[in-house]
Amino acid sequence: MTAIQIGSVAALHRYPVKSMMGEELNATRVGSKGFQGDRVFALADAETGKIASAKNPSKWPTLFNFRAAFTAPLNGSASLPPARITFPDGSMASTEDKNLATQLSSSLGKPVRFLKSAAAPGTLEEYWPDIDGLARRDVVTDEAMPPETFFDLGMVHLLTTATLDSYRALYPAGRFEPRRFRPNLIIQTVPGVTGFPENEWDGQVLSIGDEVKLKITGPCGRCVMTTLPQGDLPKDTGILKAAARHNQARIGAYASVLQGGVIRAGDLIQIGSN
Repeated sequence: MTAIQIGSVAALHRYPVKSMMGEELNATRVGSKGFQGDRVFALADAETGKIASAKNPSKWPTLFNFRAAFTAPLNGSASLPPARITFPDGSMASTEDKNLATQLSSSLGKPVRFLKSAAAPGTLEEYWPDIDGLARRDVVTDEAMPPETFFDLGMVHLLTTATLDSYRALYPAGRFEPRRFRPNLIIQTVPGVTGFPENEWDGQVLSIGDEVKLKITGPCGRCVMTTLPQGDLPKDTGILKAAARHNQARIGAYASVLQGGVIRAGDLIQIGSN
């Protein structure tokens, strides 16, 4: 199959601490575990050991009020610089602070541990709201995470501007802004592309810039996180209802890394079978 151009890199994002706000990048190195520095830290419930996640907002209602960003550029080495965590009250702490877990526990109102690695397979809790079209409704489930990672499922989450535009047309009252969906890669699709193009990409390979190749591993089924308030974005269950009604609750896709390297904002993206 001849590779065809589908668009370009509109934006790049990483989230150093799972379920906290992250940072936008001009460029990033990509390896076998996705974007370098992405979701390398996490919080764990000190009582249950389960990974703290905004997927269960009744238990972790304020995680989106925290922000994490690295204190220095990442140079591709295995050793990462500390990240700086900004608390909801504006105070800051380093991931190297010895009393970080105590500070986080105080702010969150429950005891947590701060994890710098995912040595054992993790589990998180996910609340499924009572919305038609979801696989489960009004229940909390335990969800296994990929071994040695703090990811929910795939190593890279990507989202096209075509999909965002389609949802805006279907649900004009909703604010379909990329930050609601926490993608790593936002693809500016070429003119004329409509609908939900990621649905057609399963198993295909994206070539990004001169080096990186990603293989699409499946659609990204969405959860309650998409409905939560973030900054000036209001709570909006209509976001998830629209996704369930029009596209089987899918927004974007997951991908694995076939070939690592550096990708930059503006890089051209082609798609093909290999």
